[in-house]
Amino acid sequence: MTAGRIRRRVLLASPRGVCAGVDRAIETVLRALEQYGAPVYVRHEIVHNKYVVKALEKKGAIFVDETFEVPEGNIVIFSAHGVAPAVHEEAARGKLAIIDATCPLVAKVHKEAVRYAREGYDILLIGHEGHEEVIGTFGEAPDHIQLVDGPGSVASVEVRAPDKVVWLSQTTLSVDETMETVGALQQKFPNLLSPPSDDICYATQNRQTAVKKMGAEADLVIVVGSKNSSNSVRLVEVALGAGAKDAHLVDYAEEIDEAWLDGVDTVGLTSGASVPEILVERVLEWLAARGYEDVETVKAAEESITFSLPKELRRDLR
Repeated sequence: MTAGRIRRRVLLASPRGVCAGVDRAIETVLRALEQYGAPVYVRHEIVHNKYVVKALEKKGAIFVDETFEVPEGNIVIFSAHGVAPAVHEEAARGKLAIIDATCPLVAKVHKEAVRYAREGYDILLIGHEGHEEVIGTFGEAPDHIQLVDGPGSVASVEVRAPDKVVWLSQTTLSVDETMETVGALQQKFPNLLSPPSDDICYATQNRQTAVKKMGAEADLVIVVGSKNSSNSVRLVEVALGAGAKDAHLVDYAEEIDEAWLDGVDTVGLTSGASVPEILVERVLEWLAARGYEDVETVKAAEESITFSLPKELRRDLR
C-alpha cells in the first residue's frame, strides 16, 4: 500500500441473507408453479423482499392481500410469516387448496400459543403491532394473548393470574430489546414462565451477532433488505447500537447515496434473512468501483439448517 494512502475496506457479515425458512418459502412458490402451472396465488408477500416478489410475479405468482381475492377452486400459498386459524377457515369456505409455507420456527410459536392457552395461561406476546407474524400468532388464542411492543409497554400489562403468565415473541426481533422487555416483565411478574426454547429464530440471532462483531469497526453499515422486513430493520438498529457511526437500509445498490461514503474508511455490509445473495454482490461491485475493493469476512456462526417443503406440495410432487 502506498505510504499515506487510506485503506478502504468492506467488512462482510457471515452469516447473512436468505435463511432456511425463506429458502423453503421461495422454493415452495417456484415448485408450485412448475407442478400446477401459472397462475399460483400467494396470500401476502411470500417473504418481505421486493426483488423476490417481483421475480416470482414474472414467473406467474399473483400476490393478494386477502384470501377472498383468490378465485374459488384455486391454490393459495400462505406466506412464511404464518396466518391465523380464521384464514384457514376462510380458504376452506372458498374451496381453495392450501399450501402452507409458514416457517417451521413461526409454526412452533403458534403451537406454543395454542398449548399455553389450553393450559389457561395469559400469554404476553413480545412483538410489533401490525406485523403479519404477530397477527397470525395472536389469532391462535386471541382470548389469552396480549401484545407487548417493547419495554415501554410493560407498565400497562394486566393479567388475570400473575402466577400463570408466559412470554412468547415474534421471531424477527432484536435479541437485546426482547430480553430487555422480558427483564421488565419478570420484574412485574416474578413467576413469568419462559417458552421451552428461545422464540427468536437462529438466523435472526446469527445475523445480529455478526453485525455486532463488525459494528464498532465500521464507519458505515449498509444493510440490504426491504423496509417492511422486520429483521432487516433490526439489523440497522443493532449496527448503530454496536458502535457503527452510520447505518442505512437499501433494497438495491442504486439506492446507496455516495455522500454516505464521505470520510468513510470501513464499510460493514450485511443483508436480511429474505435477501438473495445477488443483491449483496451488486453492492460489493458498487463499493469496489468506488475504491472499497478489500473485503474481509466477519464470521459469527455456521448455518446448516434446512427445512423440507410443505407436506401438501410434497404429496403432489411424488
